[in-house]
Amino acid sequence: MFVCKKNSRRSQMAEGFARTLGDSKIAVNSSGLESSFVDPTTVQVMSEIGIDISHQTSKPLNNFKAEDYDAVISLCGCGVNLPEEWVIRDVFEDWQLDDPEGQSIETFRRVRDEVKERVVKLIKSLSQS
Repeated sequence: MFVCKKNSRRSQMAEGFARTLGDSKIAVNSSGLESSFVDPTTVQVMSEIGIDISHQTSKPLNNFKAEDYDAVISLCGCGVNLPEEWVIRDVFEDWQLDDPEGQSIETFRRVRDEVKERVVKLIKSLSQS
C-alpha cells in the first residue's frame, strides 16, 4: 500500500511503477488520508515513460484494511498521521518525497524519477524476503 495525503501525485506514481515493474508478482494499491483526484500532470509525466495511470483513481485509506497488506509506504511524511495498524505492518517506510503540486513539469519529472528509484529498491528488497 502506497499512501499519501491526497492520493493524487506521489502515491499514484508509486502504484503505477509497482504495477509495471512488479511484473504481476505483487498486489499493489495506493490511497490517501483523504481522496481527491489524480493530478493530470502526474498522468502526463508517467505516460512520457510509457506507463499509463489514466485508469487509476484517488481512494481514501479507510476503504482498505491494514491486515490485507504486508508493506505500507508513506510518500509524504504522513506516516505520523496513520492509524497504528498501518505503521506496524511487516514493512513500513516513510519516504518523505517532495510534493510537486503547483510546481513545474521538471519538478514532477524529478519526483517521478525519485519514486521510480525507490520502488525499484522496494521491489528488490521484497523479492529477497
